[in-house]
Amino acid sequence: MSFLTSIMQRCHSWAQYVEQPSLLKLRRRKVPIHTYRKLSQPWLQELRVATVLDIGANVGQFALAAREAFPQATVYSFEPLPDCFEDLQRNLGGTGRCKAFNVGLGRRSGIVALERNAFTASSSFLPMNTTHKTEFPFTRDTTRVDVRIEKLDDFAHHLSIVDPMLVKIDVQGYEEEVLVGGETTIRGAVAVITETSFEPLYATQPLFDQIYRLLVSWGFAYMGSFEQVESCRDGRPLQSDSVFMKRPP
Repeated sequence: MSFLTSIMQRCHSWAQYVEQPSLLKLRRRKVPIHTYRKLSQPWLQELRVATVLDIGANVGQFALAAREAFPQATVYSFEPLPDCFEDLQRNLGGTGRCKAFNVGLGRRSGIVALERNAFTASSSFLPMNTTHKTEFPFTRDTTRVDVRIEKLDDFAHHLSIVDPMLVKIDVQGYEEEVLVGGETTIRGAVAVITETSFEPLYATQPLFDQIYRLLVSWGFAYMGSFEQVESCRDGRPLQSDSVFMKRPP
């Protein structure tokens, strides 16, 4: 990024705060403004989301934005790493509309080794591929941590899910495991926002086509993406936050 581009982006950011002073208040409360603005778009607001499942919460980035974008909704966040879970609870501030669980979600229940990355957002139940380490050198260091994992369909009995429901999945290559373990629950969502990869960044991970076919078979339609991560070496697309909407019956 050039110096001029950086300056222009900063000017644009401050301009949006001048146009919408409320955004500056959200920024001071650590709400990710970019995510908040995506979730605040009219077509998503028209869904009148009452429940948000935040799967792979890390330290609460998405949950903070969802809490502000959908003030009527209850946000359930799932994060298996103990240290990230502590930060998640602290960031959410104990509000009744946000409930956090120190558990991962997958195809079956049990204790599973998680590859905890020095950059915690890249932690995964799957080993990291060389491509990931080459593209993102700051993610090279990992240690193994045993964490608890549950099936969403089993865990959902402990939740007070009210429709319409939005599901967000950001689990670093473990998407299919989460989907299969939560099929009944996720089929009932009006929208799913899930990270999808176009080439393997983690060993054995499903790519976009596989996730696309699964969700389409469940009655969802692909609507595009919120974000796309590109290679810093040649610019090719690596992954995106894909948006799927439930098709009308």
